[in-house]
Amino acid sequence: MEILRASNLGFAYDYTLFENVNFTLNSSESAAILGVSGCGKSTLLHILSTLLKPKTGEVVYDAKSLYSLSQNELIKIRRLEFGIIFQAHYLFKGFNAHENIELASILAKEPIDKSQLEALKISDVLNQKVGELSGGQQQRVSIARVLTKKPRVIFADEPTGNLDKQTALEVMQTLFNYIKANDAALVLVTHDNELALKCDNVYKLENKELSKISS
Repeated sequence: MEILRASNLGFAYDYTLFENVNFTLNSSESAAILGVSGCGKSTLLHILSTLLKPKTGEVVYDAKSLYSLSQNELIKIRRLEFGIIFQAHYLFKGFNAHENIELASILAKEPIDKSQLEALKISDVLNQKVGELSGGQQQRVSIARVLTKKPRVIFADEPTGNLDKQTALEVMQTLFNYIKANDAALVLVTHDNELALKCDNVYKLENKELSKISS
């Protein structure tokens, strides 16, 4: 079932990043977007996830045109139905790892899934302050925080950038398991071809156009 659709998206700063971008995502499906640095991958992800209004085109989620909604309605969708994994972790530095995850649990009124913490290999560092964690551990805590919200769509911008190859594969498998178990969906922005090919569909943003290269 279709959960997210982008039609004729375009965006520009002083120059055109991309135009006439079309993209469809179904429930229980993962899609990767590849492209060189600066091509607009992260910008496209921000548009799909309500963070940035496109210059042209529309994004439809759950039969609603997102950028025709009020700011409060967008914030509600972002808070309760979308999960965004940034390259920067945006963890609360004064809290320990468990408190960061617990905050998402309280706001979303969802229990913390201990099996996910084990899959992400962070069960042993939950009582450590954020500043005591390695970059890879912080990234995995931020992913656990997003999954705790039980989002319908996960938007992940280079989520394994701070991880070694084996841990990156394990983290991606955790994300794939989540979307299958929860009838959710995943949009992954990456420069890693190997990770991208593990997704159901692979797109490439190149020469201002988005094209599907694998499905």
